[in-house]
Amino acid sequence: MAASGVFYGLVYLLDFQEIDTTAKLDAKTLFDLVKLSFGVVAGGGALVALVVAYRRQRVDETGAHREATRLHTERFSQAVDKLGSDSPAVRLGGVHALAGLADDAPDDSLRQTCIDVLCAYLQLPFTPDPGGDPAHQEEHHRYLALRKVRHTILRLIGDHYRRPRGTHRSWQGCDLDLTGVTIDGDMDFRGAVFSGGTVTFSGATFADGAVSFDRATFSDGAVWFDRATFGGGRVSFLDATFAGGAVFFTRAAFADGEVSFFGAAFGGSAVSFRHATFGGGEVSFGDARFSSGTVLFLDAAFVNGAVSFFGAVFGGGAVSFRRAAFSGGAVFFNRATFTDGEVSFVDSTGPAPPGLLAAVGTASEAVVLPSTWLPLNP
Repeated sequence: MAASGVFYGLVYLLDFQEIDTTAKLDAKTLFDLVKLSFGVVAGGGALVALVVAYRRQRVDETGAHREATRLHTERFSQAVDKLGSDSPAVRLGGVHALAGLADDAPDDSLRQTCIDVLCAYLQLPFTPDPGGDPAHQEEHHRYLALRKVRHTILRLIGDHYRRPRGTHRSWQGCDLDLTGVTIDGDMDFRGAVFSGGTVTFSGATFADGAVSFDRATFSDGAVWFDRATFGGGRVSFLDATFAGGAVFFTRAAFADGEVSFFGAAFGGSAVSFRHATFGGGEVSFGDARFSSGTVLFLDAAFVNGAVSFFGAVFGGGAVSFRRAAFSGGAVFFNRATFTDGEVSFVDSTGPAPPGLLAAVGTASEAVVLPSTWLPLNP
């Protein structure tokens, strides 16, 4: 029926009556018109079918997403209830359930919610270890069990951040808020790429264990260690690359333990140690390369412990020790080289760190020292 209508419409458009008065419409032309009529009908039907299929697919996808969200919400509520259990074993199950939910979340916002809950658990106050006194044996065992729950969260966070962004189970690009958390266990960020989102260790205490940012890349976003206390254990940025974004150690306290930036490449980020206190432990910038970007030690206090720039290369960018106070401990610049960029020690106080004057003795005019440390070539 539709084909017939199309056929007569085509005949009308071709003004068949007028053609008929001058020449006969041959069979081939008539056959072509019939084929064209059926082709138009078939094409129109296919277009209608395509539109219907597209709308059906959209409806199915919306329904599937709604159902996935509903199931996710149910599982999320169950996992959160487990985290509030009195039993450490049940809490541990809740931790793994939330991590699995984050991996399978139907969208980024639901994944972020799972991560936020895990971080919030770490931020809760916890009862310190009562010790091995037999009178407190039960409390001691409970402390150890709950510490295992916390350490499992730390391990899972590190594991997910080491996975390449865009792959299954990767949390890279998500926000990570560990503000005020006591980190007394291992965290492994080796090879992680911080290229988006905000990672916050503000006010955190690194009390024990090993936290590794070895070979990590900081290329975008912001990572905060402001007011953090490095009071034990080991935090390592071995061969890390600071190529963009910003990393803040503002007012951080290096009181004990070991922090290493050995071989790190500062090539484009803004890294701030402003008002940081180096009051104990060991901090190493050995063989670090300062080639671009900005690294600030403004108003930093070197009062104890050991800080080493042994073999560091200051070859570009801006590094400032302005108003830094060298009043104790040991700060070394032995075998460091100053070849380009700007390095400033203006208004710094205290004795010149060992190796500094020798290192800058043949440097460019971009190296600025306080008058009490001159001349460079006595």
